[in-house]
Amino acid sequence: MKNLNSVSISGFDALPLIEGGKGVAVTNGHSAGAWAAAGAVGTFSGVNADSYDSNGNIIPQIYSGRTRIERHEELVDFAIKGAIEQAQIAYEKASGHGPVHMNVLWEMAAAERILNNVLEGARGLINGITCGAGMPYKVAEIASQFDVYYYPIVSSARAFRALWKRAYHKFSDWLGGVVYEDPWRAGGHNGLSNSEDPDKPEDPFPRVFELRQRMREFGLENVPIIMAGGVWFLREWQDWIDNSELGQIVFQFGTRPLLTLESPISDSWKQKLLRLSSGDVKLNKFSPTGMWSSAVNNSFIQNLIERSERQVGYSTEKNEKKDLELSLGARKKSIFISSGDNQKILDWKNQGYDKIFKTPDNSVLFVTEKEMKQIREDQVNCMGCLSHCSFSNWSQEKPFTTGKKPDPRSFCIQKTLQSVIHTNETENDLMFAGHSAYRFSEDPYYSNGFIPSVKQLVDRIVTGD
Repeated sequence: MKNLNSVSISGFDALPLIEGGKGVAVTNGHSAGAWAAAGAVGTFSGVNADSYDSNGNIIPQIYSGRTRIERHEELVDFAIKGAIEQAQIAYEKASGHGPVHMNVLWEMAAAERILNNVLEGARGLINGITCGAGMPYKVAEIASQFDVYYYPIVSSARAFRALWKRAYHKFSDWLGGVVYEDPWRAGGHNGLSNSEDPDKPEDPFPRVFELRQRMREFGLENVPIIMAGGVWFLREWQDWIDNSELGQIVFQFGTRPLLTLESPISDSWKQKLLRLSSGDVKLNKFSPTGMWSSAVNNSFIQNLIERSERQVGYSTEKNEKKDLELSLGARKKSIFISSGDNQKILDWKNQGYDKIFKTPDNSVLFVTEKEMKQIREDQVNCMGCLSHCSFSNWSQEKPFTTGKKPDPRSFCIQKTLQSVIHTNETENDLMFAGHSAYRFSEDPYYSNGFIPSVKQLVDRIVTGD
């Protein structure tokens, strides 16, 4: 295994190892501070971070507003206060040994407003901002106003070129690095484009080499590229270290930090990770953001798959293909479906899936009465956690709606992510994970259920294992 040389990251000489930021309290000030204290780079999630009461207990994010806009304002307030608290914790635990970064999703609600307020309220505590899940043009300007380095997350050279040409060239002094997040291997929301096949992963080397070529054209030869997604053993990436074609490479670990003593996820979540097998993490497109994402294929995902399979296309007028009338709801409004779909519908109804939702794609979805009530309740309780949401049709732009029908094939992402991090539920909530998560069960380091501290993990990674 080649020696790892320290690199300059956000004003520190640090190991070229970064804790992946993730979202909704899955990394916090305790885990980020531990990574920084170990001489690496810690990253806490700035997405609806937790706040604590005077006894150190997590304050539940409960919304009392009667309207979406009122609840949205409560959510923004929670987000700002929580991120500032986590920055303070991380800074204190880091003790000046390494940089502390905050991860922000550009598609989260009020991202610009939250980022500005957090950086103002946590001046001097945050050294870098990583930002993805969208095209974060404004993050460079915001970060530079607070003398903070920024690290855009991209999945292609093309995406970075667009960011550079439109905005980043004006703020190049604060570009700390570019995160290449592999869209087939990373956990959470992924940047798969319409031209890329989700079932055909591409070799990351030529894609990262192309990114470096674009960066060289822009005079960014010495700006690090951070490889994220699929990184487990560094010995598997030796050809990337000190490679003149790629230039300075830093490695981001998103999945392995979940299984540490400082990781805030529940013990049941940690035990679930230890038992995963190859193929247990799947790409799916159920997210209300409209983006692809990678998650553990548990009952939550299976229910979404099965729900989506119980749908048929319809027309508002009878034609050769849609020749059978179907009455909807108490008003018995008629639509027309294919007579070839009738038997499927009868079978679904006999199984209890006799309630019908229209989708935005001219199809009707069949669910149980219990599912129907839960979907409607979740849509009514929307707090506007995203910039736009296909599930509830929320939009943060006036008139505060996407103008489309809510999509019952999706789900309330805020609700399930808050539940999975704050309870022991691992089957019926969304569990984001990278596609290498199955390696916990194969890696001898974790035999007999061993869970290391962050310091132990960092020391282990440096050896190549």
